[in-house]
Amino acid sequence: MGVNVVVKEIKTKAKYVIKQVQCIDHHHANQALEELMPLLKLRHPHISMYKELFQMWDSEATSMFLCLVMEYSPTSFQDIIEAKRKEKAVIDSKSLQTMLVQVLDALEYLHHLDILHRNLKPSNITVSQNHCKLQDLSCHALMTHQAKWTVRAEEDPYKKSWMAPEALSFSFSQKSDIWSLGCIILDLATCSFLSGAEAMHLRKSLRQQSAGLQVLLQTMVDRQVPLADTFSDLLPTMLQADPSDRVLIKDVIRITFGKGSLTSSSGALHGSAIPEVVTSTLLEGNMASILEVMQMFSSRPEVQLTAMKKLMSMPEDQLGLPWPTDLVAVVVAVMERHERILEVQLCACSLLLYILGQALKRDVDAKASWNSSFSAMLLSAMRNHPHSTRLIIKAYNLLTIIASQESASEELQKAGLCELMLQHLSSFCGDRDICLSGLSLLWALLVDGEKFPALVIQVLATHPIDVDMAEAGCAVLWLLSLLGCIQEEQLEEVVALLLRSIQLGQDRVQLVNNAYRGLASLAKASELAAFRVVVLEQGCSGLSLLQETYQLYRDDPEVVENLCMLLAHLATYKEILPELEYSGIRTLTQDIQDRFPSSLELISYAKEVLVSLETAVCPSPEDGELLSAARDLSGDLPAPP
Repeated sequence: MGVNVVVKEIKTKAKYVIKQVQCIDHHHANQALEELMPLLKLRHPHISMYKELFQMWDSEATSMFLCLVMEYSPTSFQDIIEAKRKEKAVIDSKSLQTMLVQVLDALEYLHHLDILHRNLKPSNITVSQNHCKLQDLSCHALMTHQAKWTVRAEEDPYKKSWMAPEALSFSFSQKSDIWSLGCIILDLATCSFLSGAEAMHLRKSLRQQSAGLQVLLQTMVDRQVPLADTFSDLLPTMLQADPSDRVLIKDVIRITFGKGSLTSSSGALHGSAIPEVVTSTLLEGNMASILEVMQMFSSRPEVQLTAMKKLMSMPEDQLGLPWPTDLVAVVVAVMERHERILEVQLCACSLLLYILGQALKRDVDAKASWNSSFSAMLLSAMRNHPHSTRLIIKAYNLLTIIASQESASEELQKAGLCELMLQHLSSFCGDRDICLSGLSLLWALLVDGEKFPALVIQVLATHPIDVDMAEAGCAVLWLLSLLGCIQEEQLEEVVALLLRSIQLGQDRVQLVNNAYRGLASLAKASELAAFRVVVLEQGCSGLSLLQETYQLYRDDPEVVENLCMLLAHLATYKEILPELEYSGIRTLTQDIQDRFPSSLELISYAKEVLVSLETAVCPSPEDGELLSAARDLSGDLPAPP
């Protein structure tokens, strides 16, 4: 509807295009200018923005002109089509796919903002080094000047042949842009065997009847035109004469990518990210369709990230809980494919934890479908990203759940998890979250190893006033004591740590239970450990701590049973009996016997203590020396926090 003039800016010598559109009057120019002003604010890599808009009076033509300043590019789709038509050659697959993706991205951006192009045609899509831009966006005021429209149609019907049927009657919509895009795709795909005149007559004939399109699509397939199968599905939906039967841009994106044509082994999109709008459009379906997209775009990390985030935002009832096997298989495959990309590993672990969390919320007995490849992938991820504390924590949390299942613990230990954990807990001993998740995993693994006691001692010493750490540490130390992993030279330090943990978290029943179980196990195995329980630090007896615990939990049979079990093991050592008698353990034990007459286990432990105390005599000089030595040893240890 106007004349394009190539101009050069005086200062910079940069070239631009000024589109000069003659207006009826000043009011018409103002109307168009007002409608076009929002286009100055558009920002998209595949849309050529207007640099400036202004009005100009031409005294010779005695008319007002609206001038639109645009970027200059010497090459357009039209030039490419004509060059290939002259050679009777197809546009190569890589270029065709790249151009198509960029145009779809740009048009979706416009339609999302409710902006119409109105003038889509090959000459209005510039190309520079495989980078496409839509240009020459128009407005309603400039496209409904009937007199000018008639003149242009008579002068050059070729330039209007990309217009939708309804656009010829000044009716524009998003679907009229879709028709124009369909005509452009048709031109790109047929330039190797249709002349310019034949292509124009085809475009015009499609407005009346579409029979010729099917014949042409079959010809494209027969001639092995790139993306012919995709275009066979796509073009009939775009080139419907009735706008109500025509698809929208989101449908075009779904059809174009739905068959995976743009993810073929040709690698046409290699090195260029798939536009976000394409990904988000494809991921609008249910879980099954999202998994299909993830498999279709398995080599594209940006698609996998968006898909996994989408899955995490889905309602619980759409996730296939309690354990969606297909989803887990796809996510594990993604982790294997992109094991070097930390962001993918983190997102995948977060998704798996989310699924497990939702599953366990529904059913505490829910079992994950575990296999060795799943755990191997987690171990591999941690080895590939040894400095990522976030990944280590997420992987530990997942492995803790896995390790709770039959046979998993043994397999994980065979796969080298324990060695990896030794490295992590040693390197990140000061990291509270890694230590907490690591201790939880050690407990779940039922780990059996002589190297772990020293590591747990180091962790608890590094976090001396952390009650959560103390609780987790007590559980692992109890386990290690049962398995006989604690060496003789570690006994005193482990006993001291257990007792200090009780002091620190006397109100945490799980901590108290595990600590007293650990003390009982150590006291049963070692007289030295038993003496260390009785003589705490700086001459203060651990028996007084036990009595404090009893006063707090005297109505809790589980805690009392663990206390009584410890006392029963202590009472097996003749040298300790006087200390038990002196500390009032006889009275405490009798009280336990009276309070829990129906608990056979408790009564049994209490009787053992009382029978042993009955045989107690005053300590011999040797016994006194032994207790004194134990008290002296305790003076070398630091005071409790």
